[in-house]
Amino acid sequence: MAINIQKLSQWKQQGHPIVVLTAWDYAIAQLLDEAGVDLILVGDSLAMVSLGYKTTLPLTMSEMLHHAQAVGRGVKNALVVCDLPFLTYQQSIAQAIESAGLLLKQANVQGVKVEGGYPEMVETVRRLVQVGIPVMGHVGLTPQSVHQLGYRQQGKDEKDGDRILQQAIALEQAGAFAIVLEHIPATLAAEITQKLTIPTIGIGAGSGCDGQVLVTADLLGLSERQPPFAKSYANLRQIITQAVQDYSQEVRNREFPTD
Repeated sequence: MAINIQKLSQWKQQGHPIVVLTAWDYAIAQLLDEAGVDLILVGDSLAMVSLGYKTTLPLTMSEMLHHAQAVGRGVKNALVVCDLPFLTYQQSIAQAIESAGLLLKQANVQGVKVEGGYPEMVETVRRLVQVGIPVMGHVGLTPQSVHQLGYRQQGKDEKDGDRILQQAIALEQAGAFAIVLEHIPATLAAEITQKLTIPTIGIGAGSGCDGQVLVTADLLGLSERQPPFAKSYANLRQIITQAVQDYSQEVRNREFPTD
């Protein structure tokens, strides 16, 4: 049965953990969906994982749309949510509606994710929801603000923690259906999770969230560098490298193909 945002809300109330992973192409999306992942995020991390950029910032809307379409073709059951790329939604509410609407109209996605919980972004979320676009929020470490925040943990002192808590509350009140909590103290994430009626999805935010998300390239051991809070469940870099080396050796030794 296909998963929707109402199902995620039910799972929050039931204490049923939500499994979230990222995808950037058809093959990965199909595998994640068949494995039973609940929510697949077409994250702007694909800028680094698939396109080789150093940060998420260079990703364009046309690139995101291209990948979101490919992911959508591979998914039958999971809820698919897509990041809005940097500067495709921050300039105005009209720009945000146009960008989000483009993804919902031309790719098989059921919602979008935006970063930040400052007042202007909260109002943007409110308007997106009003026109019928489901929105996932994202607070704590927001990678699109890398040049301002870096990749360090956020919310470590009381003032900053309260700011993140208030942002999460404001996003819920604006109509967000879920919120990603990235790289914040576990105690803060648990407090936010308890105070919100919508699901929280943690990444580097402890076990007290309603669900967890990882960048799939990190989970599979494909990434060159791992974030401190990620866990690899396989080492595909090593497996793929060895397979290619074995193939190369057999070709050079004229052992492949066989008669």
